[in-house]
Amino acid sequence: MDWSIQQIAKHAGTTSRTLRHYDDVGLLPPSRIGDNGYRYYDERALVRLQRILLLRDLGLGIPAILDVLEGSADDQAALTTHLALLREERHRLDRQIASVELTILTMEGGEQLMAENMFDGFDHTQYREEVEQRWGAQAYADSDRWWRSKSAEEKAQWQRAQAQLASDWADAAAQGLDPRSDAAQALARRHYDWLTGIPGTPQTDAGLPLPAYVTGLAEMYVADPRFAANYGGEQGATFVRDAILAFAEGL
Repeated sequence: MDWSIQQIAKHAGTTSRTLRHYDDVGLLPPSRIGDNGYRYYDERALVRLQRILLLRDLGLGIPAILDVLEGSADDQAALTTHLALLREERHRLDRQIASVELTILTMEGGEQLMAENMFDGFDHTQYREEVEQRWGAQAYADSDRWWRSKSAEEKAQWQRAQAQLASDWADAAAQGLDPRSDAAQALARRHYDWLTGIPGTPQTDAGLPLPAYVTGLAEMYVADPRFAANYGGEQGATFVRDAILAFAEGL
């Protein structure tokens, strides 16, 4: 079965002129040319066009698209990769929507806007692969489903609590508290309880976070500048780590 250039242009939301241009540059030659001079496209050509449109939407120009297509002969495998990219993009858009909803809610309530809450999803930095590598795909799926199920107000409340905890950690570090002091250990308990409330956290049979998970996070706060920034930098993150490690000894 094949389709005329007009049919394909209509279904793909493009134009016959664009399809002819794709032919001229070697990107999408027609499967055959009829006696009437019209271009016709078969199923394989449709799959190629779908890939072209996906790559175009990702911002690639024609030379780059041609390089990608020539470098991968397995259309099914390539489409699987494209599908993964599309799902990542959908997740990013969900985060953008939540960020804008939160901004509107904050403005309506006359509260102060927080820069760290306003731009989630406006870059392509993703933690999904990292989370799945560390703790498994189910952990990411559970936490992602939990987050997206929250209303804008619930997300705002949770983010305020998270920001307050980080601020309290930074203040305690600035005061030079002993990580094993009662005040530092109270913060470590709050941190532990906060982790307990996030679905997808690796847990014991009793439903509590695994000590190895807690201590692993504590080490990551120091090792990864993205997390250290939440606690005032490496010095603050080191204080948080030491306090959490001390707390974990009793788990």
